[in-house]
Amino acid sequence: MVVPGSSSSDHKLMPVIGMGTASDQKDSTTMKQAVLEAIKMGYRHFDTAADYGSEEYLGEAIAEALSLGLISSRNQLFITSKLWCSDAHPHLVIPALRKSLRALKLEHLDLYLIHWPISFKPGKPEFPPDKENLMAMDFKCVWADMEECQRLGLTKSIGVSNFSVKKLENILSFATIPPSVNQVELNPIWQQKKLREFCVANDIIVTAFSPLGAKGASWGANLVMDNQVLQQIARARGKTVAQISLRWIYEQGATVVVKSYNRERLKENLQIFDWSLSEDELTKINLIPQHKMMLKEELISAHGPYKSLDELWDGEL
Repeated sequence: MVVPGSSSSDHKLMPVIGMGTASDQKDSTTMKQAVLEAIKMGYRHFDTAADYGSEEYLGEAIAEALSLGLISSRNQLFITSKLWCSDAHPHLVIPALRKSLRALKLEHLDLYLIHWPISFKPGKPEFPPDKENLMAMDFKCVWADMEECQRLGLTKSIGVSNFSVKKLENILSFATIPPSVNQVELNPIWQQKKLREFCVANDIIVTAFSPLGAKGASWGANLVMDNQVLQQIARARGKTVAQISLRWIYEQGATVVVKSYNRERLKENLQIFDWSLSEDELTKINLIPQHKMMLKEELISAHGPYKSLDELWDGEL
């Protein structure tokens, strides 16, 4: 999929499948080896964030991949990072991106996203935040600085993450450079049809995170991997449940970021392009009861910008 840049020469293909680097495991050796293995397999999109604590390790892996000749230039990779909430203030956006670039040892990103539609009081990044630190984001001014990041060449394109239709409409009402991507929780258990249709209508690429339900994460669940409909389809097709989920996302026209440091699973994730789901299988998946796993109750406060989950997600639960 093509992600628009500030000029036609800056337009760049966004790989359909990327490798995520959000992890409780902060071992640099494990992460670097996983990234190098992924590059050898053909992965070219790597997703990180200031909040993940993985930018430095990813940067080291990219440098090593170049020195080993696994890639001939940095431009063969598509690198995404994200603006953390404590830096989501007009005077802090550009410094935050420059800090991420220093950690990654890169001159530019391919995509920079607003991580969440909320600001925290400036200071040391932390999660969960103290409720007193939750602040309404100045969307217009923060987005203006995101646009300036693109104009300065610090990132080829800009976008958002975890934004509802209503919040996207707000950004689009004043943006001179519209968001190119909205990265959201998306899988057969949380299909986000309304949001996907809105993004298609407004030329916004949807990128799915937690495509397999984030099993093992503090907020994740086994609902995708344990789903009987997906398991039945997987058995009948001789595929894994993960492959069925990823193929379903791909057939919805979305890109995907999968987090795994396991070599065999990384390999399996790429094996979704030479087959397709049948109409009957798609119908069965579309009828799966829906359940959002990442609710983010930590962002709800009687004194903050969002008093309820309904306000945070604008009724899209």
